[in-house]
This record gives sequence, C-alpha cells and structure tokens, in this order.
Amino acid sequence: MRVKRGVTGHQKHRKIRRATKGFSHSNRVSVKRGKQALTKSLQYQTRDRKNRKRTMRELWNARINAAARQNNTTYSQLIANLKKANVTLDRKVLAELAVNEPKAFSEVVETVNK
Repeated sequence: MRVKRGVTGHQKHRKIRRATKGFSHSNRVSVKRGKQALTKSLQYQTRDRKNRKRTMRELWNARINAAARQNNTTYSQLIANLKKANVTLDRKVLAELAVNEPKAFSEVVETVNK
C-alpha cells in the first residue's frame, strides 16, 4: 500500500510559512524561496547578535570617555587606574553611572586617581 504524503507536506509548508511571516511577498508565499530566506535570516540573526555586543561596547566606551574627560582624565587613563586599584566595575556599569549618576561617576574617578 502506498503512503500518501499530503498531510506531512502541508505541515512542512505551513511551518515554513509561519516562520516567514513578515517577509516580502515571494519569500512568504513560495515555499522554496521561503526556506532559502529563512535559512539566510537565521544566519543574519547569529551574526547580528555578535555585532550588537560589539556596538554596545563601542557606545559604552564613548560614554565613559566623555564623562572621564569632564573629570579631567581620559578613557585609557581611567581604565588603567581602575585596573591598578582593583576596581571590578565593567564598562556597562561605568557607562550607566556616567549617564545617569554623574556624581557617583566623579567619585569613582576621584577614588581611582588617588
């Protein structure tokens, strides 16, 4: 007895169509194009997660540098002094302090520069 594959085929197609919701017309409607677009989008997703980390670190460094210069020091001097003083604040926290709590950031700079 032969096996009819209509149900499983439709399920696979429906799975791809649900995953490609929001894609452009041909990538959404055509199963073959949708599968290709979905594969590519997952590759982009992985790449862009890495890039987001990179760009956020750039932003934190710029914010720390701007706040450090307001406190008469530079980014590189501040980071070097933090390491010498064994202060384990990471760049994300330092940038958050620089933006939202400038007085606390100034105190950190003063503590480190002593």
